[in-house]
Amino acid sequence: MVMRSFVDVDPDSHFPLENLPFGVFKPADDKEGRPGVAIGNFVLDLSEIAAAGLFSGPILSGNSQCFFQPSLNMFLAMGRPAWKEARMTIQKLLSADEPTLRDDQILRKKSLFPMDQVKMLLPVRVGDYTDFFCSMYHARNCGTIFRGPEHAIPPNWFHLPIAYHGRASSIVISGTDIIRPRGQTHPVGDSHPYFGPSKKMDFELEMASIVGTGNALGTSVNVNEAYDHIFGFVLMNDWSARDIQAWEYQPLGPFLGKSFGTTISPWIVTLEALEPFACDCPKQNPPPLPYLTESRSKNYDIKLEVRLKPAGETQESVVTRSNFCNLYWTATQQLAHHTINGCNLNPGDLLGTGTISGPDPESLGCMLELTWNGQKPLTLQNGSTRSFLEDGDEVTLTGYCQGEGYRVGFGECSGRILPAPK
Repeated sequence: MVMRSFVDVDPDSHFPLENLPFGVFKPADDKEGRPGVAIGNFVLDLSEIAAAGLFSGPILSGNSQCFFQPSLNMFLAMGRPAWKEARMTIQKLLSADEPTLRDDQILRKKSLFPMDQVKMLLPVRVGDYTDFFCSMYHARNCGTIFRGPEHAIPPNWFHLPIAYHGRASSIVISGTDIIRPRGQTHPVGDSHPYFGPSKKMDFELEMASIVGTGNALGTSVNVNEAYDHIFGFVLMNDWSARDIQAWEYQPLGPFLGKSFGTTISPWIVTLEALEPFACDCPKQNPPPLPYLTESRSKNYDIKLEVRLKPAGETQESVVTRSNFCNLYWTATQQLAHHTINGCNLNPGDLLGTGTISGPDPESLGCMLELTWNGQKPLTLQNGSTRSFLEDGDEVTLTGYCQGEGYRVGFGECSGRILPAPK
């Protein structure tokens, strides 16, 4: 049964009462960011709700200072009992039959902001960022392109979630322009390596889990307890310069081909909101080692889409439709593996899934796969073609779970490519 809020929520909205994702926003006339929750086309200011004393549960009644911070990190560090209490309180306050906020016109005016009148900020202070490589279809396609079908996926891939350590300083919020990077690429014949703007700019359709409570240095998180260390998910575009990446990645992996920009969506959808859409993950063969063996391995049925809009155009082309359920390694396995050597995770850390490709041609999660490294250009709605991204191209990722009469969504994760510096 669809839940009802006193705030009008369109049936196609990503932000009904069943969702209530957390973010950080700034009203147009204010200098400071503060935590908020999305409901329909509005943002609920949690600092005003806290100031009114409406977080009255046993955990948050004396700890509501977490909602007066410029990031969600303090709130995340409090753990799942606090997250659930906050969510239940907010859900009740926004319900159609609850008068506390509904009938208080002064508080409503102070605490509910139209989304088009606020600026969204990074929801967390990201101390560390790790990007995994957890889609079997993506791994197989990339391996086939560069090594041939006989050696497409390395043997270790089926035993552990492979990852690289990314650059936290260049994580940006949706809507931020991305400047085309410069770097070295493969030499041709006996010439020196090419240096200049990347000629193979790419998007990567990903999601990322946001670490809630971390673990102490020298300890590890049990895979069957990892769920309680994940606050929720965001959409993520791990922009890639494929030519720079191909020249530099051996033997130590991605560096300048990745570190120039990573875009995330502003709203963190909690695991509680996603739980009704849990689904089984693909069968893992061979069975994972005991420290990665879960009592139940699950993904989520999140429908994902990528749209591309050329410079000066109003029409977008849908270039990818995929699903989070295509991941081979689960988010909880990723987190458990990350900590098995004693590595400490902290609240706000970002763990990317890697490109989420599916089994069908229209479900491939990046231009590298969609165009087979530029050999089969895409034709867009306006008749133009793309082997890789051109200056002025805008890429938008979206994702949602479909319930009966409602959607639990993530909004949008977008960015536009600007020319490289002269």
